[in-house]
Amino acid sequence: MATISIWLEATRPKTLPAAVAPVLLGTAMAHSLGQLNAVPALICLGFALLVQIGTNFANDYLDGVKGTDTDARLGPRRAVASGLVRPATMKWASIGILALAFCLGLSLIYYGGWWLLAVGVASIVCAWIYTGGPFPLAYNGLGDVFVVLFFGLIAVVCTFYVQTGSFNRDVVLLALACGLVVNNLLVVNNYRDLEEDRQAHKRTLVVLLGRPCALGQYALSLLWAGAVLLWLVWQGYGAFVLLGWIPVGVGLYQTRKLRQAVHPSDYLACLQRAAKVVVAYGVLVSVGLFLG
Repeated sequence: MATISIWLEATRPKTLPAAVAPVLLGTAMAHSLGQLNAVPALICLGFALLVQIGTNFANDYLDGVKGTDTDARLGPRRAVASGLVRPATMKWASIGILALAFCLGLSLIYYGGWWLLAVGVASIVCAWIYTGGPFPLAYNGLGDVFVVLFFGLIAVVCTFYVQTGSFNRDVVLLALACGLVVNNLLVVNNYRDLEEDRQAHKRTLVVLLGRPCALGQYALSLLWAGAVLLWLVWQGYGAFVLLGWIPVGVGLYQTRKLRQAVHPSDYLACLQRAAKVVVAYGVLVSVGLFLG
């Protein structure tokens, strides 16, 4: 049981809403056109969850062997860094999960065409080079770009496309909003880990620009997510999508909480609230689109 609990913790459950929310939103947008297709939607959900878990395992392994994660970190323990899982075991677990994700994603070619193969390959490769390879994205200020792109634009738009066979401006705007809301999970993590990342020469945006800019980024991302909902109402999707302003407001309130955070428990609470904002935004906006 202890082994199972260690692996469950290594999946980083609080980050998994980042994989679910984009699929919900893409599917709800497809429904708004009367073209919901449950089978490719479920495949997208499975693919997204596996990529998220595989990325988390790869991050655990790579940060562990590089020494970025230490016993002094403020956040939850990491399996490799704390000696709970051997590095080689975590490495092959991440490779196995990402390979499984790739195989599942191949079935989406039937619904969306062969160009999705390139999307699948890019997703798997970037999941690894997020913290690995000669130019790890997370170590060079590009982690935020990765999250917004893959957990926003690509995830939402591709989920929409495999069900409808088309793109439109509204789904792209909502996808960007989703990516920015999801990325606030990373903002909280990097805000918390500023000193540790600086010592490990991990150049996150918070390290490069400072905590005041991170707070501004956090708030502006939420404001964009709220503005997109007003746009959708104007475009005729119905006023119910404004339910999404509830988590937007909660998230904006958390900006002050994040600025005041000092202790590990404070940062944990901020991360939990950021995850709840992702869940609530994905669910409430999706409900609004279904009702509209």
